[in-house]
Amino acid sequence: MSKAEKTKQFIIEKTASLFNTKGYTSTSLSDISEATGLTKGSIYGNFQNKDQLALEAYRYNAGSLKANMVLAFSDRFPTAVDKLYALVAFYRKNWHSVFLNGGCPLMNAATEADDTFPDLKDQVKKSFEEWMAKISEVITQGQKAGALNEKPDAEEYASLFVMMIEGGILLSKTTGDEKFLNLALDRILKIIDTELVTASSEKNKN
Repeated sequence: MSKAEKTKQFIIEKTASLFNTKGYTSTSLSDISEATGLTKGSIYGNFQNKDQLALEAYRYNAGSLKANMVLAFSDRFPTAVDKLYALVAFYRKNWHSVFLNGGCPLMNAATEADDTFPDLKDQVKKSFEEWMAKISEVITQGQKAGALNEKPDAEEYASLFVMMIEGGILLSKTTGDEKFLNLALDRILKIIDTELVTASSEKNKN
């Protein structure tokens, strides 16, 4: 990376948590300058405006979350059922760090950008679509392999899981009580075991 690229990446990394915690609209240029230790001129020398930096910070936050979730879908977990369990385990184990960084970056950005920041809204929409598509792909692969029931609609269940996770995060973040996220995750596990896993797979597990 060139010096300019390193400076730009430094600004993005230093402000990513700030934007996610304080909000994309509420974060001021002074806040950004304080977080990075750089002058406003230096910041504008790397980004056209605050909106451009906010978009880059969101991509960084969403990319970090995606990179961690992708591990749940890696070859470390050989079957579709294992991958779905690993996704649930990821949120079970990492909720604390997610909350410390302001909560789910997708949900935070979606709430804030709904009417005021269309470019950010488009990025969030893309992130959710990619997330649901990946879960749907795992379910479909499991159905083709005979490990998951063929009848359930993979896209429908993928969107349901995302809604339940996001709702659990929202309530737990708002109330400061992790039980709501755990309740959502427990319900997802029950859906996997009772609605998705085939009888033959359940027999093999036992």
